[in-house]
Amino acid sequence: MRIPVVFRSSRRYNIQIIGRNATEGPQLTRIHEKNFCSATDGSFSQGDVNTEKGDQLGRTSRIEQYDVAIVGGGMVGMAFVCALSRNPMTKHLKVAIIDNNPALKFDASFKRSEIPDPRVSTVTPASISFFRDIKAWEYVEEQRHAYFDKMQVWDYTGLGYTRYNAQDVGKRWLGCVVENKVLHHALLSSFKSGQELHWKLYPAKLTSMIVPSPPSVTSKIINLPEPTEPSPGTSIKLDLSDGNSLLARLVVGADGSNSNVRAMAALKSTRKSYSQSAIICTVEHVKENDCAWQRFLPSGPIALLPIGDRYSNVVWTMRPDEAASHKSMPTEELAAAIDRALGHGHDTQNDFLGGYVKTIRGLTGWARSLTAEQFMAPPRVVGVNSETMVFPLSLMHAQGYVARRVALVGDAAHTVHPLAGQGVNLGFADAAALATIIADGICAGSDIGEINLLRRYEKERKAANATMMTILDGFQKAFSVDAAPLNLLRAAAFHGANYIPFLKRNIISYASGDQKWPIFP
Repeated sequence: MRIPVVFRSSRRYNIQIIGRNATEGPQLTRIHEKNFCSATDGSFSQGDVNTEKGDQLGRTSRIEQYDVAIVGGGMVGMAFVCALSRNPMTKHLKVAIIDNNPALKFDASFKRSEIPDPRVSTVTPASISFFRDIKAWEYVEEQRHAYFDKMQVWDYTGLGYTRYNAQDVGKRWLGCVVENKVLHHALLSSFKSGQELHWKLYPAKLTSMIVPSPPSVTSKIINLPEPTEPSPGTSIKLDLSDGNSLLARLVVGADGSNSNVRAMAALKSTRKSYSQSAIICTVEHVKENDCAWQRFLPSGPIALLPIGDRYSNVVWTMRPDEAASHKSMPTEELAAAIDRALGHGHDTQNDFLGGYVKTIRGLTGWARSLTAEQFMAPPRVVGVNSETMVFPLSLMHAQGYVARRVALVGDAAHTVHPLAGQGVNLGFADAAALATIIADGICAGSDIGEINLLRRYEKERKAANATMMTILDGFQKAFSVDAAPLNLLRAAAFHGANYIPFLKRNIISYASGDQKWPIFP
């Protein structure tokens, strides 16, 4: 039998018939009609919020009410929390963070002398700006990180290459490579040092999520006695693996590509397996690397990213059987294999397309303002200094980012190929956009879980993410085919990107997150 849930709003209740069973009779849901957080300061009344303290395990005898529940306290989830805590319109919200990750205990410490972890992110200038806004970047700069102002991209044919320089768009840097644990710790430190949110960490997993039924146009108002256990009807009920339950006006799914929130909210997704895996590891050079390198091979791209102190990070895409074989290699053999994959540089004898483009450039005056740089060989790898890790690659995009009182951010909404290092940056942009739209909604007196408000976030981010995903997927397809005509087209594209000023600038600006669309600002 389905038991109706009763919510308090006033002495009168909106009774909605949401279903009828021949044997059980009508099933009713009573919808709360009172906002729990004011539109000005997010404060709670004593009658609205349970203030009873629980035992040492965090359990309470009553269900606690929150404005926002974030499921997933990883980098994107914590970036969203930090964005809420730093905005004057949202900093007084009551927030629950649901994640059993031990890193959320706020006690992590790092030593710069340690070998860098192989799990890193390439943070774009737009994401760096976001981190500065939420007061997290200062904590990144206290730890190991590596800014880079140059990037070189080429393929195995030796027909063409592209070198990007931050000077071409008037910037100091193209990006910064940071270990994921450093980014996460920086977000935790920022949140801990400046947060004004009323918050609580639930070190548990989400086991169920019950969404209240929306009001019906056929609903009737009936006088009923006051219930003895008040709880809001404009909320989702969340049940956790540790026995706790809570209510939230908005649930944000930041729980990764296999998102429970997405599944429980019945938000469908489109998936595509690349039949590829990526191996990642930390390698060492004789001298410090200050450039990001990427070479396209028939089996997939290999990237060499600076991480500071003569170390670099390797992300190498290949077939799953090849990845398993490379993972089991002795470190000396793996270092030699990486060096071979990077060491066959640009063949200047085959650079007939480059010579042709340079001739046209000289006649037309193209690229006089661009930094002219020759092909450079990447630094040699002298050792593998970390564990070699392998993970499968796939593309996933949620068909909807939002449902009633639910929103998805980061990998819960989309996963992309790592060839351009854009995945986490798309997630940070999601977090920033959702936090801003929630603040706008509060300023306008809207319910933060209202579907029309959340659809503003979906409209803004879904189109931008889909564009980037289409571009990355196209790159993956274009470089996975080894055929002479396609090799020539790729070489022409490399040289076009290298020597056509507006194209080069737009590529850099789009990849940096400074413009929304790839061609026009």
